[in-house]
Amino acid sequence: MKLRALPLIDRLPGLGGDRPRTVLELDLSHGVQVGPPGSPLEALRLRQAPTLRALGEGLRRAAGDDDVLGLLVHVGTCPLTLAQADEVGALVADFSQDKPSVAWTETFGELGSGLAGYRVAVHAREIWLQPSGAVGLVGVSAGITLLRGGLEKLGVDPEFGQRHEYKSAAEQLAGREVSEANREMTQRLADAVVDDTVTRVAARRSLTEDQVRAAMAVAPLSAAAALDAGLVDRLGYADEVRAWARETWTPAWEPRYVHRYAGDGPGGAGQALRAVTLRHQPRVAVVDVTGPIVLGPGTARQAGAERVGARLREVGRDDDVRAVVLRVDSPGGSYVASDAIRREVLRLRESGRPVVAAMGTVAASGGYFVAMGADEVVAQPTTLTGSIGVLAGKMVVERLLDRAGIVHESVSAGPRAAMMTASRPFTDEERAVLDTWLDDVYADFTAKAAADRGLALDVLEPLARGRVWTGGDAAERGLVDHLGGTRLALERVCVLAGLDVDDVALRTPSPLAFLRQLRVAESSESPAAASLTTAATVGPGGPEAVLARLSEAVGLPLTHGVLSMPPGLRLLG
Repeated sequence: MKLRALPLIDRLPGLGGDRPRTVLELDLSHGVQVGPPGSPLEALRLRQAPTLRALGEGLRRAAGDDDVLGLLVHVGTCPLTLAQADEVGALVADFSQDKPSVAWTETFGELGSGLAGYRVAVHAREIWLQPSGAVGLVGVSAGITLLRGGLEKLGVDPEFGQRHEYKSAAEQLAGREVSEANREMTQRLADAVVDDTVTRVAARRSLTEDQVRAAMAVAPLSAAAALDAGLVDRLGYADEVRAWARETWTPAWEPRYVHRYAGDGPGGAGQALRAVTLRHQPRVAVVDVTGPIVLGPGTARQAGAERVGARLREVGRDDDVRAVVLRVDSPGGSYVASDAIRREVLRLRESGRPVVAAMGTVAASGGYFVAMGADEVVAQPTTLTGSIGVLAGKMVVERLLDRAGIVHESVSAGPRAAMMTASRPFTDEERAVLDTWLDDVYADFTAKAAADRGLALDVLEPLARGRVWTGGDAAERGLVDHLGGTRLALERVCVLAGLDVDDVALRTPSPLAFLRQLRVAESSESPAAASLTTAATVGPGGPEAVLARLSEAVGLPLTHGVLSMPPGLRLLG
């Protein structure tokens, strides 16, 4: 549904003179920062990317600011995941209810998919496309890759077990053919995203779903064809977009990035003003669980249980923190580490503070494990979640070592000390031990998921079995509570805490959080204990070290733990 343009004036009331107005700009070519950078190098690389928080605060404030005329969104290359695109799109949609907005781009994909960028653009009041561009509304691709044949040719024999048939991370490493369960699950993931896209585009562009599917069937569409199909409103280059804005809104305006308008960045005027204004207001803390879940503090790209747990305890000791948003973007990993983080989430709830989990691009397996203990769970329609299952095993490199002329002899004390060594296969007794352990972990996972979600075990278990769901399908089955992003999670946790969402101070990790690495922790409860590790970890020796280095060199997607979703499963749109 398109909204009419609001009447705008060229002269600010009460000032008695002309003054340049402001048109906000959002350039998605640089991406969006969802969490804090993990290192100085990453901070430097992301210096042009706005934070999601700054975009939200800037657009909400600008919607009521008479000095702001409108919003120009440059979609560009839009290196966002589908879930991130929907988060940004929701912010643009909220702004567009009050002020005019234009999304423009050179192209929505060149012979490829531009789905993520277009899902953002449809939330603006108008869409402009360069005349030589295209609309790559081609759908979704999700590939299935089995590595066993190639591994065996290298002399590596995968030996894995899984619980249950949909836990395709094990199949990716050890399967000889694509199972029907894996094919069914992957097809449904792709279909669910296409269905959601069709519904979303039809509603925002005043089209029927049949019209959207017809356009998708012949995509990519040329600019002229996209205009005829109602997917875009005007054709023009970047200079023509700006010229149109000056003719339509007012000639006297100056552009400004949304995040600069919001005072983004450490030490910015906007941040300093917010800090003074919100000093005595109740706080809602945001805690991130980003990357593979591992034991210990983890690295910049991992969610270390020790570090995440310290962060949760830190906010729990702050009497001003009334509620917590747990922001999860993780494919899972260690079972024990995931359970430790879930325990800290439950302890926060026991203290009387509500916790709402906000799922990002992926929150599956161990990522679902840490989120399911929250009071409520929010996911985007395209979030990959669920995967309530377990896998375990090893890569046997016995033939590889023989082929390479490497001699390795294992010396052990204890009947099962060498059970997980990569130099030989499992014995029958060891295989039985592995199977028992897989059953125990699966039983624990499903029992805790059923209890956390308030479902009977016989209702929850058929939804588990290692199956990955989209957020939309998960919501229909009771695995998540609401569809939306971080803003909705904030609104929901404020409702649970009895707070006004517009009257709280949001406590998010500092952009300079990585500087905590320079501090020395006095105890496990010190804030510095929540910092990242930069020390090298002593890895395994022998064949395990050979395999680890080999996998790293060739990009072999070995899992980070038994609660991992398929490493290569991504919805490309």
